[in-house]
Amino acid sequence: MEYGELALFRGIAGSEVEAMIQCFRMRRVRFEPGQTICAYGESCGEIGVLLRGQADLLRFDYAGTRTILARVEAGDAFGEVLAFTPELGDCVEVVSSSESEALFMEYDHLMKRCEKACSYHSKLVQNMFRLVTEQTRRLSRRVEVLSRRSIREKLQCFFRLCRLEAGADVFSLPFTLSALADYISTDRSAMMRELKKMREEGLVSIEGRRVTWREDDATARS
Repeated sequence: MEYGELALFRGIAGSEVEAMIQCFRMRRVRFEPGQTICAYGESCGEIGVLLRGQADLLRFDYAGTRTILARVEAGDAFGEVLAFTPELGDCVEVVSSSESEALFMEYDHLMKRCEKACSYHSKLVQNMFRLVTEQTRRLSRRVEVLSRRSIREKLQCFFRLCRLEAGADVFSLPFTLSALADYISTDRSAMMRELKKMREEGLVSIEGRRVTWREDDATARS
């Protein structure tokens, strides 16, 4: 992804982006699948933006149980300064799920007044706030899913949200079924049994990550 394609640099000319990278002392880092991009508590006040690839925002509790908090796509921002500090010994990490590359910058450098009075500094701050707002929306979406009591209700809520975002009854899952179980905080075997029942009832069909969601009016009111 080129810098100009990033929401962070929207409305900023290419030459200004290059100057800003130097001014803000930004750094680019490449990551392999499974490699930790950012460990909250060790980020030293940095904000990261994923330039390419995909990653997951993961939470590990004191027992080592993994939960997916959000999927991080190219263009998304992440960093400890954009979230609450983990409590109760929990660990929060951004882990690359594919070959990826991220751009890092110091949060304090972003928020303080630019010594060179860069005309594009305020535009960058506005764009960053938009990214944070989008991140908050995604986390709120996950809270909506987790607020449902049963596995079926969680799956139904998640599929409805995916359908709304795609604008169609056919859409692609953002991650594997194993990862989906982590996302909705349930046992994978139990989730697969529930999905089998839903398939048999004609509510859903799944081929790989491709999902067709067929929800009748009675189910929609459940």
